[in-house]
Amino acid sequence: MIIPAIDLIEGQVVRLYQGDYALQTTFELSPLAQLQRYQAQGATWLHIVDLTGAKDPDRRQTRLIGELVDNLDANIQVGGGIRSESQVKELLALGVKRVVIGSLAVKQPELVQGWLKTYDSDAICLALDVNINQAGEKIVAVSGWQSGGGKTLESLVATFAPYGLKHALVTDISRDGTLQGSNTALYQEIAERYPEIQWQASGGIATLDDVSAVRDSGASGIIIGKALLINNFNVEEAIACWPNA
Repeated sequence: MIIPAIDLIEGQVVRLYQGDYALQTTFELSPLAQLQRYQAQGATWLHIVDLTGAKDPDRRQTRLIGELVDNLDANIQVGGGIRSESQVKELLALGVKRVVIGSLAVKQPELVQGWLKTYDSDAICLALDVNINQAGEKIVAVSGWQSGGGKTLESLVATFAPYGLKHALVTDISRDGTLQGSNTALYQEIAERYPEIQWQASGGIATLDDVSAVRDSGASGIIIGKALLINNFNVEEAIACWPNA
């Protein structure tokens, strides 16, 4: 499945290079108009990242997200800065279909385990964004990728699988925003090892060949951000490579 994405800082559409806030590109685009364009081209899911909230949870862009949800028909998945159950409830009440939990899954796993039970596994997606070290360990980063979490992807899957983990978004941080292609070996490995999880791939997509490669890796979906913003291809062309279910 093709899932177009936008990242937001202070209401502006941006992209970061490898998650670095100092390496920000700002696009002079209306967030709503851009998402409506993706929807019109066939997207049935859209992904929104609140980067302001990821860096400072007290400044989450909740009002803007509510306005976007109200003006879109596609299913919306939102991540960034979610630190409490009240925030999960707030987003779901706004009409967000799936809440993406990152740092908290590493720092307070028991809390997130409870959410998987309370809100159903379809409403919660874990963001397991990894730095892969020289030993090949997939270390999950936290706090808007500003620090390492010290836990591996595999250990976190083991932590949440008994609680019904169904959706997980995995980004190889070294590929994010680089347009250097996706780490398809990573997705093939985890899709084969954990077939019960719907894996969403993210990071590095530049061409339609990249989209096809991720499709063939066994991932269930692909998050595409920068390549769409700079018009390397459009959503309709991507869906032709990988039809939305």
